[in-house]
Amino acid sequence: MKNKMPECYGNLDIVFPIGANGLRNTPDSCMQCLKKTDCLRQAMSKKKSGLKLQEEYVDRAYNAGMIGFLTRWSKKKQINKLINKRK
Repeated sequence: MKNKMPECYGNLDIVFPIGANGLRNTPDSCMQCLKKTDCLRQAMSKKKSGLKLQEEYVDRAYNAGMIGFLTRWSKKKQINKLINKRK
């Protein structure tokens, strides 16, 4: 029973949800869990959810003026290719 994972393990929307401010935050309930680091790694490495998170980062960087239009377009195209490839 010790090695059994909780139901929320690796679910990005539960372990790293989007907060009221539009940014992702780890809930307090996850901070107490001994498996929180591995759980978050697992959630971010999952095919679709991890790639969607990368897409969010690209959009945020573009909106903040840290990358230009062509860089944003290129990165989003690359991410979408990976998403479609893994379907």
